[in-house]
Amino acid sequence: MPTTPPPAAAVAEPTGAVTAVPAAGNAAALAHFAARLSFETDVSDVAADLAAAAPGVVVIDSRSRESWDRGHIEGALHLPTAEIAARAAALIPEEATVVTYCWGPGCNGATRAALEFARLGYRVKEMIGGFEYWAREGFPVETAAGVSRHPVDALTAPVSGIACAC
Repeated sequence: MPTTPPPAAAVAEPTGAVTAVPAAGNAAALAHFAARLSFETDVSDVAADLAAAAPGVVVIDSRSRESWDRGHIEGALHLPTAEIAARAAALIPEEATVVTYCWGPGCNGATRAALEFARLGYRVKEMIGGFEYWAREGFPVETAAGVSRHPVDALTAPVSGIACAC
């Protein structure tokens, strides 16, 4: 007696905005997310490396002098994007990993600065969240008056510590 193969499993039609475009396959997802981590870092990782005096990490504030004066990451170097090509070699060792930041997620200044460093041959990452999230997460902010910390914004960072343990 001939056997009939079981019916093919039905593929569910997308029912929402998230599934309207299927998620990438595993190999593509692995490549994408690994690449993102090689291009980006976040404020808590930068804060941890600065606190630990991790060797080889140089943090660059690419904003204007006026913005720098309003507050910047303690330990960062001020190097506006327009000055990177002319000044980077004198300030930053070629073997360093450069971390660029600008105002925040609505600004692509850190991306522009990272591009300039990449053109010069530096290993570079962009600090996602920028100075806005640095300050909102309560990390040290330096001005001419000294170093201070803003209250932690509970919507952007855990209030119980400096890392989200992710």
